[in-house]
Amino acid sequence: MVFLKRATKLTMLAFLLSIFALAACARAEDDAAEGLTVVNVNEVVRSVFYAPQYVAIELGFFADEGLEIVLETGQGADRSMVALISGEADIGLMGTEAAIYVYIEGRQDHATIFAQLTQRAGNFLVAREEMPGFTWDDVRGMTIIGGRPGGMPQMVLEYVLHLHDIEPGTDVEIITNLAFTTTAGAFVGGVGDFTAEFDPSALEIEKSGHGHVVTGLANYTAALPYTVYMANRSFIEANPDIIQRFTNAIGRGQQWVRNHSPADIAEVIAPFFPHSDLEDLIFIVNRYQSQDTWLYNPLIDEAGFYLLQDIMEHGGELGRRVDFDTLVDNSFAEASLGAE
Repeated sequence: MVFLKRATKLTMLAFLLSIFALAACARAEDDAAEGLTVVNVNEVVRSVFYAPQYVAIELGFFADEGLEIVLETGQGADRSMVALISGEADIGLMGTEAAIYVYIEGRQDHATIFAQLTQRAGNFLVAREEMPGFTWDDVRGMTIIGGRPGGMPQMVLEYVLHLHDIEPGTDVEIITNLAFTTTAGAFVGGVGDFTAEFDPSALEIEKSGHGHVVTGLANYTAALPYTVYMANRSFIEANPDIIQRFTNAIGRGQQWVRNHSPADIAEVIAPFFPHSDLEDLIFIVNRYQSQDTWLYNPLIDEAGFYLLQDIMEHGGELGRRVDFDTLVDNSFAEASLGAE
């Protein structure tokens, strides 16, 4: 029943989002005149968490591959997946769980994962007061602003609580009915004792004096395919050269991030974050880099894929398990390792 509701929601959103396809076509005509192949990409949110992608765009790695990236932000995995299945987006950047949900719903032309960008949770637990000796027992009897039910941020939070013998709904209350873009504001406004936030929201709360990061969720699980690139199977079969060139560019972005300092990275990605000053971006990049957020090649790890399903299963969001080879095509990532 849960999956049927998701499918209905996706269908409704697909109709609404399809009107934007005309604008994308107009952009495609302009860029085609410049000799570049336009690729429409929908990212789940705009976040420093996806720094290698912005590096690849800004430094021309996609252009070197003959691609022009038209980047849209879905503001949620449901919307990003709708953009993908409706054809408004050629490629989606979102959590692996989104592809699993759609496959389990029975979609024939299902999303297939071909490259991985991040391997750790990107959110941080923010408390109202400084807690230098924080342990997870400190959340017992408290309220945490979490994420969307069925989304990876929320499921990882619940899984980490489980690892520390804390039962959501019994030992701690988790608020899950707030939109992703409103959680930080709600916390600043007095809702909850803790909130789980991505940067720059976590840093903004700290700078406002309304909270303090006490730990990162990345510290409590092994590596997993947290954020990945996917495309409809039909698109991959019809356009393997585009997928290969896209993957090559992402791999270059990952390598560049590996070999450069937070200051270098922040300076390159700054145009994507016009409301953040450079010092804040450097701080955020350093925080993500220090917790081993980014992969340094686009290969999807099989063990991590099954760990992610363990986390989904624990959260009650997995109807049935899916084989790695059913949803993952590592051939493009493998080929990219030899690309210059």
